[in-house]
Amino acid sequence: MRCPFCAHDNSQVKDSRPSEDNTSIRRRRQCEGCGARFTTFERVQLREVLVIKSGGQNNEERREPFDRLKIEQSVALACRKRPVSQERLDQLVSGIQRQIETMGDAEVPSKVIGEMVMEGLRQLDSVAYIRFASVYRDFTEARDFEEFASSVREIGAL
Repeated sequence: MRCPFCAHDNSQVKDSRPSEDNTSIRRRRQCEGCGARFTTFERVQLREVLVIKSGGQNNEERREPFDRLKIEQSVALACRKRPVSQERLDQLVSGIQRQIETMGDAEVPSKVIGEMVMEGLRQLDSVAYIRFASVYRDFTEARDFEEFASSVREIGAL
């Protein structure tokens, strides 16, 4: 494993244990070059999944490998300054990743992933749900927020 501090290629595992949600292995490592310590996570990957993205120039479809980190960052941003623990965020992202990998499809449209994230956030925190929806659904005016928030209120999420 490459050291994130000095880019040395070798590190030694000092401690290994399952993560809190038992979906990964947490490893504490020490760089053999600079001696810095850092943490890595090892997760099971059931299959290589490509994400189909549409739009962009000329409305062309493009494919890229599924990246769990993108979901983690989006969910963390939506839940920023909200009373949601990191453990709950990890469980949400792991659940979405498991769903995607067990669907059996080699390619998954980004819209499907976005809807999974929306559903997970709706159940987790209504403010985070609205924040994510505002970016995902590209709200352009205050009226868009009002309409979406009132629809959320009607289904009992707020």
